[in-house]
Amino acid sequence: MSAAQAELSQEDIEVCRSMQQEEWEVLQSIYPECSSDDISRGGIKLEIPVELGDSRDAEIVDDGSLAVPGELPEDAPSRPNVHEQHLGPMFISLSTLPPLLLDIVVPPSYPLQSPPLLLNIHATHSWLSRPVASLLRQQLIDMWAQGDGVLYAWVEWIRSGDFLESVGLNDNGVIRLPHPSPARLSSLLTSHETLSAQAQFSYTSHPCAICMTSLKGYKCIRLICSHVFCRPCLHEYWGMAIREGSISSVRCPDPECVKEGVEATEEEVRRVVSEEDVRRWKRLREKRDIDRDPTIIHCPLDFCQTPVPKPRNVTDDESSGWDRLRTCHECGYSFCAYCRRTWHGPHTSCPIPFTASFILTYLAHGPGSPERLAIESRYGRANVTRLVAQYEEDKANREWLEKETTTCPNCEIKVQKSMGCNHMTCARCKTHFCYRCGTKLNASHPYAHFSTPGLLCYSKLFDHESIADQDEWQPIEGFEDL
Repeated sequence: MSAAQAELSQEDIEVCRSMQQEEWEVLQSIYPECSSDDISRGGIKLEIPVELGDSRDAEIVDDGSLAVPGELPEDAPSRPNVHEQHLGPMFISLSTLPPLLLDIVVPPSYPLQSPPLLLNIHATHSWLSRPVASLLRQQLIDMWAQGDGVLYAWVEWIRSGDFLESVGLNDNGVIRLPHPSPARLSSLLTSHETLSAQAQFSYTSHPCAICMTSLKGYKCIRLICSHVFCRPCLHEYWGMAIREGSISSVRCPDPECVKEGVEATEEEVRRVVSEEDVRRWKRLREKRDIDRDPTIIHCPLDFCQTPVPKPRNVTDDESSGWDRLRTCHECGYSFCAYCRRTWHGPHTSCPIPFTASFILTYLAHGPGSPERLAIESRYGRANVTRLVAQYEEDKANREWLEKETTTCPNCEIKVQKSMGCNHMTCARCKTHFCYRCGTKLNASHPYAHFSTPGLLCYSKLFDHESIADQDEWQPIEGFEDL
């Protein structure tokens, strides 16, 4: 037993015990979330959050406690990952700081003759350095006055953040925190700020702007614009708008937001309505966007199908070919706006099957028809006119090649015969083949194809038309009049 306790009579000890219990009950009634354990057992823990009120600027600086590589002993392991984080001070905005944990022993002589014994102070996420924690511990002990309880004053002083100035962490309104890894502490404090804001919202009552009923935050939705509505009201409001096809009404119902015309984000819609309503909302929104801008094209990948607008930085010169480029912002797929295939460059034509199908659809409708106007609006009249001309030219070329040439059976090059027999030798691959039927011939005995009875080209080494043309009399220059 200490000397202070020895001097106390049993009556004084009972008075101290009564005062301790009374102080503890008051503390628990005002700050139930801060206190744990029972003071009657002598040891208590206080977990005190630091609430700064309005958002304040915070600067997290490197305290230099970690040696740089050049200062480490030669046999010490290097720590490159740690030093890579030392990129200078970090600046963030905070309205709360992680709680301080106080381990306290209450002696029987408290509060008449002894202060509480403050064993340890620890800051969650270690945002408070050891030297600062030691200074704070001493200042807390100095706050005790003989005969008065001090626990409530400790909680209030720490909770309000007033202690930051006393320990030198408040620099002209800016909270300045030294730490071995500013980047790491910045991430931890930012996460704590977000979680604290969510927790505070969840357990605070908010009036719904639709039904005017005051409900706890976990029964409400706070939109990006900060307006709060109860879940049933917003679910009914947005759900009805989606079912009726009025997707422009899927926005914050507050009159100010309605004037601004800002619609709800997909994340907000998902938090309110069912998955079926979300799919219908997305489908209606995409249809509306396409109706507004005919240049919007859905991503051709089956798993994506995101509407892809025409890039703003692409030249409007339709002859350049770059106006066909589309890149899906969702999956990154780059494709051609005409054929929907992987982007093949501005100067490479789309595959013929697609072009033929596209142009035939266009040509099947008369000039000035709604179908033609829709195609011209989506792809551009100049583009469509150029594609039609190219299609007609390609069609004429294909018809001429089909009629006037034969394809080499090996390399598939088109070959035209000017004169002579039907035994051909490809100029590219030296393959022997029949010009009449395109059959590949035996290089050792190519004429067996024309001399074997029963074969399709038997006795047709020469065509009669070709022979007649070659045997036709040609006038000799200077003898035309004879």
